[in-house]
Amino acid sequence: MRASRIFKRAALSVALFVCLTAPLHAGPAQDRALIEAAESGDVIVTRKLLAEGASVKARDSAGRTALLAATHANRVEVARILIAAGADVNAKDNIEDSAFLYAGAEGRNEILKMTLAAGADLKSTNRYGGTALIPASHHGHPETVKILLGTTIDKDHVNKLGWTALLEAVILGDGGPVHTGIVRDLVAAGAKVNLADRDGVTPLAHARRRGFAEMAGILEAAGGR
Repeated sequence: MRASRIFKRAALSVALFVCLTAPLHAGPAQDRALIEAAESGDVIVTRKLLAEGASVKARDSAGRTALLAATHANRVEVARILIAAGADVNAKDNIEDSAFLYAGAEGRNEILKMTLAAGADLKSTNRYGGTALIPASHHGHPETVKILLGTTIDKDHVNKLGWTALLEAVILGDGGPVHTGIVRDLVAAGAKVNLADRDGVTPLAHARRRGFAEMAGILEAAGGR
């Protein structure tokens, strides 16, 4: 009996120690503070709030997690801390952006690499129905395009407008060296050069209409019609 009582007391002591030392969920105020600290890039406060139990799953009024707020502001080190703490790189806000999708669209390359390493969903799409590769091509982020082409992302995904990454690089690009280089990289990676838009207009036809001679040459050389 004595041994049993000693064992029970020891078990209670261990349970009490765990309860006292385990981080508790801090509550809404600290969750909001975590998102604010992430957006401002405050590493010290971010670490402190996480240690106190602030949740990486918490969202602000726009549906943003702390990680997405950090991605918006390109706070690389804070993003690294949040991902290490278990932040979901695929969690979407009210307009269907996630840390992965936004990093791809806006050329946040260091954060993009971290989201890919943390299990980014390459099939996820934004509010326009596009994968990360499509806005990266449209916005003229060549290094981002290269990073994404190094994954298994669908190079020929068609968004709600009926456009692929290649079509957006031609239609929404300016025909200059940046977008021309992106067209070259997409073609070299195997993007379908004759995949037309909803009106049956191919990338080559769009390039010719807009007077983008160098782009047109790249597409012609790849068998564009």
